[in-house]
Amino acid sequence: MTAKNARTEVEIYTDGACRGNPGPGGWGALLIAGKHQKTLHGGEADSTNNRMELTAAIEALNALKGPRRVILHTDSKYVMDGISKWMPNWKKRGWKTTAKKAVKNKDLWQALDEATRRHEIDWRWVKGHDGNPGNEMADELANLGIDEL
Repeated sequence: MTAKNARTEVEIYTDGACRGNPGPGGWGALLIAGKHQKTLHGGEADSTNNRMELTAAIEALNALKGPRRVILHTDSKYVMDGISKWMPNWKKRGWKTTAKKAVKNKDLWQALDEATRRHEIDWRWVKGHDGNPGNEMADELANLGIDEL
């Protein structure tokens, strides 16, 4: 890869939060590229924690301008298992589970699938609420998303 077409590496921390499940939900993302940082957040009046976790990853990836190498940190086992284990089989089965039921949050899983296509992503799970500065910032942003509803 030449320097001209080399993809810039971006480190992303995402988190979702919900007050009640379902209830008011928020999502947050911290994007870091070299010395530059960008924060994103938002919320929905009626959501679930899983939907907010997915939304955080989708919004962060869609905020990137052009293809990037990404290290995406999430504290959500749901997102990690979905992207690394479940999604390929869901797609093969027409977005159905092994029990032939519709995949929950199909709209967001499909949006995440689309958002991942132009990037090279290294998905990493991080333990939540364990002092990781990026994860703590993403959590604060997710809660801000709820506070601003």
